[in-house]
Amino acid sequence: MMGKNFAAIDIGSNSTNLLIADPNGTTVHRVVTTTRLGKDLGKTGSLSAESIERTLQCLGEYQSLISKNDVTQVRTVATAACRKAKNTGDFFSAAQKILGAEPELISGQTEGALSFSGATGAFAEKTPTLVVDIGGASTELMVGTEGLEFSVSLPFGAVTVTESELHRDPPRPEELTNAISMVSDAVDDVAHNCPRIRAVDRVIGVAGTIVTVGAVEVGQRVFDPDALHALRLGRDAVEDVFRTLATEALADRVHNPGLPRDRADIIVGGCCVLVAILRRLQISEIVVSQHNLLDGLISEMRKNFS
Repeated sequence: MMGKNFAAIDIGSNSTNLLIADPNGTTVHRVVTTTRLGKDLGKTGSLSAESIERTLQCLGEYQSLISKNDVTQVRTVATAACRKAKNTGDFFSAAQKILGAEPELISGQTEGALSFSGATGAFAEKTPTLVVDIGGASTELMVGTEGLEFSVSLPFGAVTVTESELHRDPPRPEELTNAISMVSDAVDDVAHNCPRIRAVDRVIGVAGTIVTVGAVEVGQRVFDPDALHALRLGRDAVEDVFRTLATEALADRVHNPGLPRDRADIIVGGCCVLVAILRRLQISEIVVSQHNLLDGLISEMRKNFS
């Protein structure tokens, strides 16, 4: 049994992601696939047949890759979209037929703990840290030093903000203002109830929105998330990327270097969430981490297996 690899799958609201790592935790494969499982969930309360089919197809491809990579243990988790949807059970039943095991529906608290572990584990220094994880349907704010001290899940993500607030192409100024204000109010509540969130030495950002903002800021001609790990993004740089993307129509926005086409329609919504957090918490700089919830899952499996 020793010497075999570990695999983790994260079924998110916007993307379904796979990480295969060796017994030392070194990445063998890291794959991100846009599946939009949470598309229109805010309107219908259910996962659509098309979104389920896209995600199941992706899971089939991941299962094939896992079977070719000497994997001894797999853990599959599902997050915000599946927590909200009325028909998650139907989706899980279909997923089980492909994966051989039903996905785990994890809470926002567990999601936060795994994301914090994955994000901070990639940095040697242990210092009071806020980790910001902007997903498709939710955003996790996590604080800790050696380990997670507390986390809060906000019901706003790149997809949900886009679908609920940004109706024009490009969005109107008042739409952007409303979106930012909505998130800002929620962040204010968190800061009031958990003042520790302001007393950190470092802010780390994970997941698609923040990685993409980094890629656009440096003008990556070929999108390469690994090359963005540990990139430091000042708030002015984030605001500049936001202004550029938010004032362009989608047809023009897709041509920005560093912006994947399958994220171009929701990146402004994600930026609204990020900008609101940076402004409200007066964060001057955020450090990009390519390591995330998947790395937290792998770390847990390695510990339990040893």
